[in-house]
Amino acid sequence: MSQVADFVLDRLRQWGVHRVFGYPGDGINGFLGAFGRAAGDPEFIQVRHEEMAAFMACGHAKFTGEPGVCIATSGPGAIHLLNGLYDAKLDHQPVVAVVGQQKRLCLGSAYQQEVHLDRLFADVSDYCQLVMHPAQARHVVDRAFKNALTNRSVSTIIVPEDVQEEPAQPSPPRMHGAVYSSVGWSRPRVLPDEDELRRAARVLNEGKKVAILIGQGAADAEGEVIETAETLGAGVAKALLGRDVLPDDLPYVTGPVGLLGSKASDNMMRDCDTLLMIGSSFPYAEWLPKEGQARGVEINIDGRMIGVRYPMEAYLVGDSRETLRALLPLLRRKDDRGWRKSVEKDVREWKELCAKRASQHFGGVINPQSVASALSDRLPERAILTADSGSGTNWWARHLELHDGMQASLSGTLATMGPGVPYAIAARFAHPDRPVIAFVGDGAFQMNGMNEMITIKRYHKRLAGRAPFVFCVFNNRDLNQVTWEQRAMAGDPKFPGSQDIPDVPYAAFADLLGLRGIRCDEPRKVGRAWEEALSAKEPVVLEFVVDPEIAPIPPHIKTEQGKKAAKAMMHDPENIGIVARGVRQKLTEYAAHLPGRGSS
Repeated sequence: MSQVADFVLDRLRQWGVHRVFGYPGDGINGFLGAFGRAAGDPEFIQVRHEEMAAFMACGHAKFTGEPGVCIATSGPGAIHLLNGLYDAKLDHQPVVAVVGQQKRLCLGSAYQQEVHLDRLFADVSDYCQLVMHPAQARHVVDRAFKNALTNRSVSTIIVPEDVQEEPAQPSPPRMHGAVYSSVGWSRPRVLPDEDELRRAARVLNEGKKVAILIGQGAADAEGEVIETAETLGAGVAKALLGRDVLPDDLPYVTGPVGLLGSKASDNMMRDCDTLLMIGSSFPYAEWLPKEGQARGVEINIDGRMIGVRYPMEAYLVGDSRETLRALLPLLRRKDDRGWRKSVEKDVREWKELCAKRASQHFGGVINPQSVASALSDRLPERAILTADSGSGTNWWARHLELHDGMQASLSGTLATMGPGVPYAIAARFAHPDRPVIAFVGDGAFQMNGMNEMITIKRYHKRLAGRAPFVFCVFNNRDLNQVTWEQRAMAGDPKFPGSQDIPDVPYAAFADLLGLRGIRCDEPRKVGRAWEEALSAKEPVVLEFVVDPEIAPIPPHIKTEQGKKAAKAMMHDPENIGIVARGVRQKLTEYAAHLPGRGSS
């Protein structure tokens, strides 16, 4: 006879789920038996740690648009999911977590591994429910998916061990209190008020220097964003979660914005008189126009967040694509293209500056910027790119030029360490024929990425072969992003006791596991190392030994940060090398603006 666990897995399958990321434990024994009986549909993907299962579920959602699902045992296994689930919540990804619980009989007795899971998951979950009766499973699973998809958030289903193993009740008894739910959901068409559309058009039509900022909420509106930018003669900057909305080879796309952003984006935000935000909750006000400088229009499907990041005059609560389609007929094409030309000039100069900075190596050590720059010239078509949190994210954001058909993501809002590798693994499972490339710092790789190479070893035959699968590791023996933040934000020198990390042979570790390891420590061999990795038929750990003293210079240095950085340099153990590199990198920028230099 079918058990509740079998019914739940079958219901997942009906919701289109064919892969569940997890780690076993006795709190989900009923589900493990059901996975065995399910004959691989849905398939249980065994990871090395529950946190990685949640990250993979989030990555699956990001790179497929479908709900991602993870599973963990009761107590500690469930607790381990939380960081990955918060990543999904904060980046608005539909993820469903299934977790075990102790038997109903012992709940409330302070039993081993008994945790108040409904309380634990209350904040991270948009919907969280404990299944206490077999007939309850049907509507709990259905509501979990409907909530995750509608609100683009996390749902958690908690199933006690004894309930998992009870006989399933696919159809509840016909009695008072019974609920008969169904599988199915459709995306709504959300449009703003027509008066608000006219108000928005008036603001945008009156603006002479329009800047557009897009986020992941504009992901399905590429054509509409392009048409809007062309009509308004606007430049387009991209929040990191919106990196893949528009290709970087469009001449008016200024690239990333913010601390990790481009000079072209910064110039545009500092000089614009009108700001159009589309599908973004970019939080850093210091990188947006000053209050009162620009008039604002925002498109956001979440009315709770509209007008929260910058003072707006028009609030278009709606789907980005549908809203732009309704707005475009109301917009007038701007005949004066002077603003657009200045934006395009800044973009050309920024790209030239990035190329010059990437070419500067000091003391025969690889400049980490060159690693990203060399890949940019060699990116395979339809590549999927992931990044972890760290100094390498700066180079991923600034030096990689994405083309049409590519996808890219990272932990945008939580900005946690750890998701770069599991995102890439989830992407590979979902898209086995597409190139997948992860950028990972050595700190994040030591934290959990190395362990997930064992997951790749387990599924080697499925993950190898048809397209490049590369994990690019920046080996600088330093928790580099925090080191620079200590200097610029706290005014403190580097503290080696917290920042130095062991020098681990990452490529050799890959070889040990039967994967492919490639190590590069010479600037002249960077391009060749990428070509070798991209031509390999098996998963590759591509280790670059890079210079930790290359500063992630922001588009403009704020006075207070400059003072703190100068103070930190007085006692920093690496001050001589940092100053030499920083001066030369900054001089490259100034040289581009000398008469007869740079783009005209």
